[in-house]
Amino acid sequence: MKHFKQKKNIILLAGAASILSACATQTSSQGAQGGYNTLQSADMIVTNAKIAVMDKDRTTAEAIAIKDGKVLRTGSDEEILRLRNANTQVIDGNGRMLIPGLNDSHLHITRGGRFYNSELRWDGVTSLKEALRMLKEQAERTPEGQWVRVIGGWSPYQFEEKRMPTIEEINEATGDTPAFVLYLYSRGWLNKAGMKALNIDRNTQPPNDQSRYEKDENGDPTGVLLAEPNAMILYQVIGKMPQLSKQEMLNSTKHFHHELNRFGLTSAIDAGGGGHTFPDDYEASKALATSGDSSLRISYYLFPQKAGEERQAFETWMTNHTASVNEDIAHEHGYELKGGGEYMTWAAGDFENFLADKPLIKDNKGWRESTKEVIQMHVDKGWPFRQHSTYGENTALIVDLVDEIDRENNGKIKNEMRWAIDHGETITDETLREIKRLNGGVSVQDRMAYAGEYFVERYGADAAKTTPPFKKIFDMGIPLGSGTDGTRVASYNPWISLYWMTTGKTVGGTQLYDKDNILDRDDALEVYTSGGAWFSNEEDVKGTLEPGKYADFVLLSDDYFTVPEEKIKTIESVLTVVDGKVVYGAGEYNKLNPQLPEVIPSWSPVKYYGGYQNSGEPEAR
Repeated sequence: MKHFKQKKNIILLAGAASILSACATQTSSQGAQGGYNTLQSADMIVTNAKIAVMDKDRTTAEAIAIKDGKVLRTGSDEEILRLRNANTQVIDGNGRMLIPGLNDSHLHITRGGRFYNSELRWDGVTSLKEALRMLKEQAERTPEGQWVRVIGGWSPYQFEEKRMPTIEEINEATGDTPAFVLYLYSRGWLNKAGMKALNIDRNTQPPNDQSRYEKDENGDPTGVLLAEPNAMILYQVIGKMPQLSKQEMLNSTKHFHHELNRFGLTSAIDAGGGGHTFPDDYEASKALATSGDSSLRISYYLFPQKAGEERQAFETWMTNHTASVNEDIAHEHGYELKGGGEYMTWAAGDFENFLADKPLIKDNKGWRESTKEVIQMHVDKGWPFRQHSTYGENTALIVDLVDEIDRENNGKIKNEMRWAIDHGETITDETLREIKRLNGGVSVQDRMAYAGEYFVERYGADAAKTTPPFKKIFDMGIPLGSGTDGTRVASYNPWISLYWMTTGKTVGGTQLYDKDNILDRDDALEVYTSGGAWFSNEEDVKGTLEPGKYADFVLLSDDYFTVPEEKIKTIESVLTVVDGKVVYGAGEYNKLNPQLPEVIPSWSPVKYYGGYQNSGEPEAR
């Protein structure tokens, strides 16, 4: 691992740690010794920390000063404390590691917020026995007319038992309460009560030829729904369940954002998603932004909902909306529509279902013509665009199409626009060279951390060693962002993604990659901070803690750079700051944690279990 370059002439202020250790925060009652320039006095100062500025020199510091929501300066405790005045909030970092706020470059944050309060999360649960216990308890408290929903974010290999639940276990746990348990976009378990609620019996045909029900010896559906090879049927099942009210969705979104702050997320790029219509389903996220009550900076991309109607959707959006206009009244770049994605067209997309054969887009009639039309609309409008692509055969065709459109537009894409491939698990070297030539980016997600064992089972361990080849992408200098693709095909916890990139392991401990596809911890953090900022054209204002950049930063529960690799998975924030204001506090900073409204509805699983089940979470959260 690289070593951070130490700032020269750092002098620890004598007695500063002891003065400040009496409490986590305090307001200075007098000016700094020797006087100060009131025009440069700080609104907030954090001292006694190990600060990773994450600039090109990998500078470290002891203290950081914030003014007007931006970094004023970093340096020694002595230097920075000269910038305080009577109104400066001074926080003792207690020797903890402080890093720039994390930025997930591909997270379904708006959709995740809509559903968060209605879902039981198995994220981080370490045994199937515990997961089934939670399922049983939640079924007992779920009112008539509602469902128990476990909608992704877990892998059977994270459990001690190393297996999926059986439908018999799910039926026993849930009884007469309808339930749906989703594993990625590969398999869904509908219990008997859920089958009844959807009017499914032995005479009911699966909704299409790409799905099937498992049946018992009498021909009755047992409650299991398999989707092969795509997830449309699983989307449809989720869409048939009752939604939260508008008030509950707003509450749900606020709690989900706070949950993301818990893990040090300060920014996210929303990738849209299926079953998620713009602008109707974006109301809660927009309401938080336009009221100044958001705790995250969000850039979002628009995802067409119906195959064959993509052109009409983008035509409507481009007529009625302008890209890169901030709608957040409290934060710069706080809530902005950026462009189109993660699908330009459904025909150009594929699904990461490693339990099924790979889908090839060349088999989709007219995919090239329809996708070319939609990308050309983005070029004409100057909107950034992104396309989901899992398999290298498909990615090569998409990049070739981008090259064709670029040539027909006199190099406008490579010279003036931001565009990217999302995922790219089996992307080839040749395709990467073309992406670099066309000045595109690649956003990778830790989906293999949750499905890697099934990829190995189908394609072999050698094929899995560079899925995706993020080390090569980084070394080639191609803009690279990382993320989770949460909340369905993976958890939203960014530290699982950082663990995956720095160890090459799945959540179940399977070693997928060797040293040739593993990043140093500091390089991985760069990808998750300034790397993600490239995808929203914000790298000049976020991603590092250099003077003038946004005061978005995190104090960590453990030192990311030195802890044993298995402890990376359990890191959390103890203090998250966005725009120079505390949005999350835990442990010794619990008193700074903003007061949230009570979780609604009253039966919400979040009220009883919270979200991610982290065995290493800070105390007194």
